[in-house]
Amino acid sequence: MTALARAQAGDDEAFRELTEPHRRELQLHCYRMLGSLQDAEDMVQETLLAAWRGLSQFEERASVRTWLYRIATNRCLNALRDTARRPQFAVASFDAPEPTRWAEPLWLQPYPDALLDGLPDAAPGPEARYESREAIALAFVAGLQRLPPRQRAVMVLRDVLGYPAAEAANLLGVSEISVNSALQRARSTLATLAPGRTGRDTASAPRSPRERELTSQFADAFQAADIERLVALLTDDAWLTMPPEPLEYQGRVAITEFYLTRAWWGTRFPRLLPTRANGQPAFGYYLPDDPDTPVARAHGLFVLTMADDKVSAITRFGEGCLPSFGLPGALNG
Repeated sequence: MTALARAQAGDDEAFRELTEPHRRELQLHCYRMLGSLQDAEDMVQETLLAAWRGLSQFEERASVRTWLYRIATNRCLNALRDTARRPQFAVASFDAPEPTRWAEPLWLQPYPDALLDGLPDAAPGPEARYESREAIALAFVAGLQRLPPRQRAVMVLRDVLGYPAAEAANLLGVSEISVNSALQRARSTLATLAPGRTGRDTASAPRSPRERELTSQFADAFQAADIERLVALLTDDAWLTMPPEPLEYQGRVAITEFYLTRAWWGTRFPRLLPTRANGQPAFGYYLPDDPDTPVARAHGLFVLTMADDKVSAITRFGEGCLPSFGLPGALNG
């Protein structure tokens, strides 16, 4: 008896045998759709529960993987449409210089690289436009979050996973014409978004000696609160963003002004712990309560985007994401 037949007969071990190989890639798929690791985990649980309940109706017209993607995609679309489930933005109030621009609040969290390790080899189909490296990059995922839900789903299915138009239409329960129209609009919109993507083709390879050298220099300058050394590592048009804060700063002058107006800059020196997020170098950062205490408390995590062998974007997140990276809430000594 096949695993499918056993699962349909109520064998939960057989069901896990069918679905477990796809869990990690489903989580990544849901993350791209929702921009949140926690929401992605919730959607995977809902997907597997729905699959278990509907297993008797599965007729093998598609693979188990495609069937799970159909359920996951539609669960994510339902979540995006359900405004009660989406986070209510509580943008922090703090003194800051006038930003380069005000953006709409963006619900976005970083994705730990540790969750990418050992991901099953599921190379995208021939119609995909984005390599796996770019398809998890923070700028790309941030751009996706600016798209309407249906366009977001179509772009992920077509341009990331490589599903043909007919199959993507079937997954979404819409016409091919609708899929192609949504994809055209999504591509056009995404081309105008995602700060920090310029120059990505000339960026140092992930984990390369040059990337390690640059991130080490950045960490040294940041921990020393040396603004001149820090901004010298940035591209001329670098961005500093802080989702879900609507303030965005572009260029060395604006970023310099932002850091120099932080009350702790130059008085309470930060400490950094390296990690990786979205295929990019990242740091958890910690600040002491006062200059004389050895205890430094978590204040957030920032992710660096590289271009032209410099830093083209700094994206700062709150300390709530640190546990997902295995980083502590405080450092002693």
